[in-house]
Amino acid sequence: MLWWRSVGHTHTAYVVETMMDELAEAAGADPVEFRLRHLTDARARGVLELAVEKAGVVPDGLTRGIAVHKSFGSYVAEVADVRIREDGTVKVERVTCGVDCGVPINPSNIEAQVQGALGYGLSAILREEITMTDGEVDQSNFPDYRPLRITDMPQVDVHIVRSTEAPTGIGEPGTPSIGPAVANAVRRATGTAVRELPFSRHGLA
Repeated sequence: MLWWRSVGHTHTAYVVETMMDELAEAAGADPVEFRLRHLTDARARGVLELAVEKAGVVPDGLTRGIAVHKSFGSYVAEVADVRIREDGTVKVERVTCGVDCGVPINPSNIEAQVQGALGYGLSAILREEITMTDGEVDQSNFPDYRPLRITDMPQVDVHIVRSTEAPTGIGEPGTPSIGPAVANAVRRATGTAVRELPFSRHGLA
């Protein structure tokens, strides 16, 4: 895996936040409660609590996964509600986000940036892959390289903390949390821990 939008935060968040869920399960703890028990950063706790509160009750037939990560000085928690289709593939139905990027100078732009970054990250974890045979790239264009389709995009609800901290970045922090949030939901629904991306390698997308 090489760099995506949000560079190294993509795979570090994925490793840390999927591991946190597995540790919570080993401890017999709720994944939200487990994180709150160990998070010492008040702003990280704040976005997680906000996202979970706004997400509400898990809808029938869906499974929920969560992740929280700090990047570029900003904090983003994402709650992913996921459905496993009859063919075993993943459909992310809704993602609820809590965002703290300091003073929210332009809330509409913050929302748009988080939606776009989330879509980028979701596309990467589901199907985006470049393979090579004898030193040549196998994919030629969109018929055999399938990025996110509009029908794959979930409903995205963005909730912004009314912070008085100095404003920080928002162009990329929406990307890192979506991968582990979806992976945690998938593991809870299927028992499969996805340790190698994209999901399409495992018949999940």
